[in-house]
Amino acid sequence: MTAPVPPKRVLRCLAFVLLASPAAVWAADIDGARLSAWWSLPFVGTLVSIALLPLGAPAFWHHHYGKVIAGWALAFLLPFAAINGVHLAGAQLVHALVAEYIPFIAVLAALFAVSGGIHIRGNLRGSPRLNTAILAIGAVLASLMGTTGASMLLIRPLIRANDNRRHKAHVIVFFIFIVSNVGGALTPLGDPPLFLGFLKGVDFTWTLRNILPETLFVTGILLVLFYLLDAWYFRHEALLPFDPTPDSRGVAFEGAINFWLLGGIVFFVLLSGVWKSKIGFDVFGTEVGLPGLVRDAALVAIVLMSLRITPSRVHAANHFGWGPMIEVAKLFAGIFVTIVPVIAMLKAGTGGPFGAIVAAVTRPDGQSDPAMYFWATGILSSFLDNAPTYLVFFNTAGGDPQALMTTYATTLAAISAGAVFMGANTYIGNAPNLMVKAIAESRGVRMPSFFGYMLWSGGILVPLFVLATFIFFR
Repeated sequence: MTAPVPPKRVLRCLAFVLLASPAAVWAADIDGARLSAWWSLPFVGTLVSIALLPLGAPAFWHHHYGKVIAGWALAFLLPFAAINGVHLAGAQLVHALVAEYIPFIAVLAALFAVSGGIHIRGNLRGSPRLNTAILAIGAVLASLMGTTGASMLLIRPLIRANDNRRHKAHVIVFFIFIVSNVGGALTPLGDPPLFLGFLKGVDFTWTLRNILPETLFVTGILLVLFYLLDAWYFRHEALLPFDPTPDSRGVAFEGAINFWLLGGIVFFVLLSGVWKSKIGFDVFGTEVGLPGLVRDAALVAIVLMSLRITPSRVHAANHFGWGPMIEVAKLFAGIFVTIVPVIAMLKAGTGGPFGAIVAAVTRPDGQSDPAMYFWATGILSSFLDNAPTYLVFFNTAGGDPQALMTTYATTLAAISAGAVFMGANTYIGNAPNLMVKAIAESRGVRMPSFFGYMLWSGGILVPLFVLATFIFFR
């Protein structure tokens, strides 16, 4: 009887195959036009798991969500490798991780660590006026320090201000709407899709000059609706008999040195977009440029520096922990892997399995339809990652930044607004959404389930987006 091959030997052989294969063999793209729509099932399974398991099997999900997500990733990778070869499957995995996932997580981790090292001391009373003011400030900060940075900076003091109120889930829901999404629409620093547009050649100030009316319109109405709803709850609820964090005089910042590190994040992210270098490295067919390496290395250094220089009392006051970031990292690892065939099929255009989606954004006369671009980009951004979705429709609209910034400015505005605004439609539409949800739940806030949250977004955001369509994207 043949002795079984030790697992370590299998791993060594696999590593040898990966390292010995020439880079040219790995440099291959998926032809989305030749794929079946069935290849989207692992991605759909990932989304369904994120939506249903925390509700139907919370204990199982809490302990095994990483395994579930890994299982869906393997449900794509293993059959794809068996049918199309290990090289092609490996190339797609490396590209998803090296070119997309690692830079994405590096920025999120840096913003998470730095914002977690800043503590806003002082417990203000969570009145409707104060809550609305915090959301308005967050909307401004979101375009300056990113939706992730603004969310991580303000979510803890907002929860603390309302910790003696019985009804506060709606405060967090509107926080996700405004601070974690819509507020980041004015600069490339605000949200990853806009930063990708900046890297493609869109002027840094273009979104500010062209999407400001839309952003003010949506943000303004959301703030008014929130104030009215919060005031109603405030009038009709009895406060808890005690305040878990009693008021203290004044408001002050602890760990303010992290603001300098926040400036460093902005600097290195911008540098990677404007610095052009011919130096690059081929990682199994994925080109990794020197600016990107410098950026990612600097972001890791900033994380370590922040952890080093931030006093422990600041982290303790913020209840800082890596749990929310680890959860987001695991979930988006599965999303970035299983989304590979979906993006390939979308890129195939009208000749691909999702050709109906691409055809839907074009008018009968061949001109782009801004309203359809707004909704197509937005709906997909609600469930897919909004950064690659933005790129798909950016290229569908021609991919020429000069033409899109001028002749087809309304189309580019629709794509940009759809990607950023409608990331608020679900918990998975934008990375900060899940992070805010996890932090709120860790502080005792009973947040809506996946579909419960969609009832909020469907009842508030969708009608608002319909109104914005008729005003701005006709």
